[in-house]
Amino acid sequence: MKKAAGREITPEALKQRARRIKLVIFDVDGVLTDGGIILDGDNNEYKKFNVRDGHGIKLLQRAGIEVALITGRYSTVVEKRAAELGIREVYQRRIEKTGAYEELLVKLALKAEETAYVGDDILDIPVLMRAGLPVAVADAHDEAKKHALMITAARGGFGAARECVEFILKAKGLWNEIIDAYTKI
Repeated sequence: MKKAAGREITPEALKQRARRIKLVIFDVDGVLTDGGIILDGDNNEYKKFNVRDGHGIKLLQRAGIEVALITGRYSTVVEKRAAELGIREVYQRRIEKTGAYEELLVKLALKAEETAYVGDDILDIPVLMRAGLPVAVADAHDEAKKHALMITAARGGFGAARECVEFILKAKGLWNEIIDAYTKI
């Protein structure tokens, strides 16, 4: 985890913010994927997701933390991946992401400080400015990084989501319990 370029925060203050999180929202392209999109001659779309990021999302859910996706594009691949991971809150074709964010707050009866948002581009800035824990991936656009309090060491699609998940779970004191579930025989 790196410090944000534009906004400074102490490690303890960042952990304090993470302890409040009840919802983690991810952008898709450039966060859960490397941002690449492959289209074949038959208009089939392909995206590569990181399996560890997906497992991290499942860990959040098992810990009782809601997960949502807000993306500017529409893709059946995103629908399929969200279904595989049990993510019910999926907002696609949301170039202006603030509306989807506000809908989530109302629907889930949450306050902004109870949300984390992970983004990578200038479309994400309005939500990064509102979220309690704004996170940018390592290879995010510099303008997005200016509005984040946490910048992952990992790039989008290469473990950035998992890094964010583990930070939140550790800050909430849930990580050891998760590991114990895998190590007890």
